[in-house]
Amino acid sequence: MCGITGLYAFNELGKFHMIKLAAATDALESRGPDFGQHDLLDHVGLGHRRLSIIDTSREGSQPMRDASGRYTIVFNGEIYNYQELRQKLNGANIDFVSQSDTEVLLYWLIHRGIAGLAEVNGFFAFAFFDAEENRMWLARDRFGIKPLLYYSDEDKFFFASEMKSLLAFGVEKQLDYSSLYHYLQLNYIPAPYTIFKNVRKLLPGQYLEVAKGNEERVSVGTYYELQLNSSDQVAASLSYQDQQQQLRALLDQSVQRRLVADVPLGSFLSGGIDSSVITGLARQHVDSFNTFSIGYRDEPFFDETKYAKLVADKFETNHTVFSLTNDDLYRHLHSVLDYLSEPFADSSALSVYILSKETKQRVTVALSGDGADEIFSGYNKHLAAYRAMHPGWQEKIVASGLPLWQRMPQSRNGWLSNKVRQFERFATGMQLSPKERYWRWATFLTSEKASRLLSSNSRVQLSLEENKSRQSQWLTPISDAAENINQVLLADTQLVLPNDMLTKVDLMSMANGLEVRVPFLDHEVVEFAFQLPEESKINRQMKKRIVQDTFRDMLPPELYQRPKHGFEVPLLPWFRTELKSAITHDLLGDQFIEEQGIFSVEEIRSLKKQLFSSNPGDVHATIWALVVFQRWWKQYSS
Repeated sequence: MCGITGLYAFNELGKFHMIKLAAATDALESRGPDFGQHDLLDHVGLGHRRLSIIDTSREGSQPMRDASGRYTIVFNGEIYNYQELRQKLNGANIDFVSQSDTEVLLYWLIHRGIAGLAEVNGFFAFAFFDAEENRMWLARDRFGIKPLLYYSDEDKFFFASEMKSLLAFGVEKQLDYSSLYHYLQLNYIPAPYTIFKNVRKLLPGQYLEVAKGNEERVSVGTYYELQLNSSDQVAASLSYQDQQQQLRALLDQSVQRRLVADVPLGSFLSGGIDSSVITGLARQHVDSFNTFSIGYRDEPFFDETKYAKLVADKFETNHTVFSLTNDDLYRHLHSVLDYLSEPFADSSALSVYILSKETKQRVTVALSGDGADEIFSGYNKHLAAYRAMHPGWQEKIVASGLPLWQRMPQSRNGWLSNKVRQFERFATGMQLSPKERYWRWATFLTSEKASRLLSSNSRVQLSLEENKSRQSQWLTPISDAAENINQVLLADTQLVLPNDMLTKVDLMSMANGLEVRVPFLDHEVVEFAFQLPEESKINRQMKKRIVQDTFRDMLPPELYQRPKHGFEVPLLPWFRTELKSAITHDLLGDQFIEEQGIFSVEEIRSLKKQLFSSNPGDVHATIWALVVFQRWWKQYSS
């Protein structure tokens, strides 16, 4: 796990930017605190910051060249089956000088090319340069666990693990108003777009080729695409019990692969089913295992550490609980905001940041249960989608009550008001097409409200055709007559998972030099999940059915007898106290909004009025998105 950056100059003017390579590399220091180095290869520059995991010796450092000096690689991630790939290369007369997975990947690409990625099991972003052919390949792992951004113009091509590295090169900072418009709806910016017009994110499963002399100097291709398989065929070939056995075997194998490291290793343990399963499987293969949980002393309703302790006791792990107050959370707030080099407003990033920071004091690698909800249907919105596809009398009653729900107070801050909020969202969704319903339930703001937040000058910059094209791209997995939850899950796997959940974990763990591995996102596990019929994953009584049933005999029974609680950062109290002055007089102050010219002064004023009223509703989510953007704007716009 590391940070990578580099450039490819198309002409002499482009080569001038070589002087910025050191600064671009140093901008990624938190991702790789152990070692940093950059190489200049005529018109190509490659930079690397290293977090040493496998083969921590100098021989494993990067940029790494082959014995001939023709090929060079910078690599971020882990190749879990690198020993198997190394065995397959035995006949190629390679004299390996290290025990690293990076060197194996280097020679694997030399001999197999991009097509060889089909046999690679891991998570990664890399750049691979062939000096003889003047050609550079870049690629991103199948599900977008590791990020890769790039910028290109007529003179040069830049790439990096994070935006801050590209900014160190001096990329043109032209605000993408369509990205801002969708950010206001989603609280994140989905790939392939970024906050800047000329910067792109490589999509999961894509590769990119850069070469001189090509008419199209930068070309993008796809080496992997997750497919929906025929559920009928799988259901006919495997009983539910056989499906469980296969899932257990695949996930156990995935966990074993992710236990290989030359540094201390452990696991996040929330007390939920997913992280508990990972912990239980890992404990079967190691003599001693570390687990880490966060507790919330000021929010006992959300504190699940007692369930985490039950799991830790059962599997006899070395368990550590970080018990936090709201003051502890607030103390790290500005560190999180300062780290973001692109607006990202999932407030739960704060908890992940603190968990990563504390965990790094004890281990360098942590397993997590991320990904299970998206591929096996673990969210309330999945149950809502299932019920919308298969409505009964209860769903019809809720749908018919839409006029009532719209008139009642709605908020996440109380049981009744939250239930009304859920009823209103469900009833509204029942009136929409499958694509429209998915988008409505994926967003915090409707497109109309997001548009109103923008100033008249900003709205002029928006293209209705471009906005629809992007949204249509993200909704491709869902048919106009969606009748199966797997379509919703595939959309989540392509939209929410890489752009929100995995981005959050990558940014917050890398801010603290911690590697996080996700066994549920082994491609063999994911592909199996998408072969399962709908009824194996969800019914009216149970979400994530096959995961819960498969490991029921392994986990404490108490885990199955409790509601699932998320955790919401206490934004509303902060906005009304510690952050009130920043909101009213600085970041969202009338004068700054007017001078900035991006947002509508009247709409922002209205939001602030609602925020400080007795009925704030869910306005804090939008206020948070605006605060994050404004902090980012002040730091990076000039």
